Amino acid sequence: MAFGIKKEELHDWKEKAESGQIAFLTHYWYDERFPQCHTVTKVACSNRMRLIWWGKQYGLKQEWIHERNEFPHFDLLGETQKKILQAEGLEEQLKRFKLL
Repeated sequence: MAFGIKKEELHDWKEKAESGQIAFLTHYWYDERFPQCHTVTKVACSNRMRLIWWGKQYGLKQEWIHERNEFPHFDLLGETQKKILQAEGLEEQLKRFKLL
């Protein structure tokens, strides 16, 4: 279940992913399988090969790509999430969701 994002942010994420860009969307989240994680970052791209290539630079395996919903995407959690958001220059998401 997602919390803490606006409709416009979701719309922008979908537009970027649909256009073949690597798109990031961080939101508050709860899943009982991961009680230590309170946020998730979804990294999507309609071009699956581009998403695979992007993920490889961070050690993400293509088997981890979720194929459900509109676009293939990785779910980033915990330290991996923080490391990648920092590397991608997305400090505003780190601050906004208190991940620092």
